[in-house]
Amino acid sequence: MRAVLSIGSNLGDRLAHLQSVVDGLGARVRAVSPVYETDAWGGVDQGAFLNAVLIAADPGYDGHGWLRHGQALEAAAERVREVHWGPRTLDVDVISCYGDDDAELHCREADLTLPHPYAHQRAFVLVPWLAADPDATLSGRSVADLLAGIDSAERDGVRRTDLVLAT
Repeated sequence: MRAVLSIGSNLGDRLAHLQSVVDGLGARVRAVSPVYETDAWGGVDQGAFLNAVLIAADPGYDGHGWLRHGQALEAAAERVREVHWGPRTLDVDVISCYGDDDAELHCREADLTLPHPYAHQRAFVLVPWLAADPDATLSGRSVADLLAGIDSAERDGVRRTDLVLAT
């Protein structure tokens, strides 16, 4: 199963936290976006995030497998969940999963909703995803079209950096 993972960090060594996800996924990583800096989203006063999107694949994983792996990587980065949408060392969100036939997985459970219910509204997810996969689709719509529907100020707030995640 192929997964789209959005990763972000705004505490500590932000780039090292993002790199820990790439390292933790290892050979599962199929594509890595450039690294972007974005202002925090969600109304909590905090520092800017570094964000990226990874495309990963593993036939042994389903949506919950990707979720568990992401949560283990967050725990290794000492992620603390004190404030909803608050500052964090590492955030790993499973945005979407696709089967071998490229069919998008749909899941509505207490611990996992796929595709991610807010991904289509978040430029900090769509901009790097489009960079990693220019043909990406989410819920049957092109990511490029979804991004075009987001306010230009929010799109412009996703600033590409010179930082690189090594695969």
